Amino acid sequence: MKLKKEFIIGLTVLIALFVLFFGINYLKGINIFKGTNYYYASYTNVAGLAQSAPVTVNGYKIGLVKEINYEYNNPGHIRVEFDLNKELRIPMGTKAVITTDMLGTSTIELIMGTSTEYHSIGDRLIGENAPGLMGNVTNDLLPTIAQILPKIDTLLTSVNTVVADPALTSAITRLNATMANLEKSSAQLALVMNRMPAIASDASTVMASVKDISGNISTIASDLTVVSSQLKEAPVDSTLTNVYQATAALNKVLQNLNSPNSSIGMMLNDTSLYNNLNNASASLDSLLRDVKKNPKRYISIKLL
Repeated sequence: MKLKKEFIIGLTVLIALFVLFFGINYLKGINIFKGTNYYYASYTNVAGLAQSAPVTVNGYKIGLVKEINYEYNNPGHIRVEFDLNKELRIPMGTKAVITTDMLGTSTIELIMGTSTEYHSIGDRLIGENAPGLMGNVTNDLLPTIAQILPKIDTLLTSVNTVVADPALTSAITRLNATMANLEKSSAQLALVMNRMPAIASDASTVMASVKDISGNISTIASDLTVVSSQLKEAPVDSTLTNVYQATAALNKVLQNLNSPNSSIGMMLNDTSLYNNLNNASASLDSLLRDVKKNPKRYISIKLL
């Protein structure tokens, strides 16, 4: 009876140890029921890498870091062993690169080689450290900033010079005046736009008047067409012939008046007739004066 109790206690302890061992490995991410192959790499800086850290290929987890030990026979180097899936074959030239994210968590990423030959189990892989965020800042960003700083200083000096220039203040003042004028112009434009309906109404009235005038012009054009037709039908040729004949007769009359051989021409052109008429007029005037002065000489009145 006592032996049976000891057996049960021993079996319970063994089961507890097994569960403890299995649980610890499970928490570490180690599957003790799945076969693995181990490899190692040597680093000068593990950058906070811890046991049970994942080992990945192209972002896919294919193993875990098993042990991290300092290489006392190779000062300055740290040996990192990691277990990988048994099905995974590692080509020659594969690199085990330690990468650190922004939170400071380090992992190992395998960058597979292109060789057709493969590593044997337990071989040493090429160990490298990928530049972290601060490394990129130190190596890439800081030199660029060092080059930019003198230019920024020059730019700030130029900006201070421009700001201190009185012309800038004057330009700002003129700009304020221009904006004020622009605001005033906008108000006037808004007033004009408000008056546009009335202007449009007047324009409609004007267009109606223009339409009426156009109708009158059309009527006048029609009348002119009728007159033109009438003129076309009139005996213009005979009229012109009569006018030509009348003009010729008038020219002949004028020639007779100017000719000294005609009677009218002699009357118009002979000075003797003018002198005789002038003398006769003078004599008649003297006679009339004498009649007025001595009427009895010319008029005899007899009384019965």
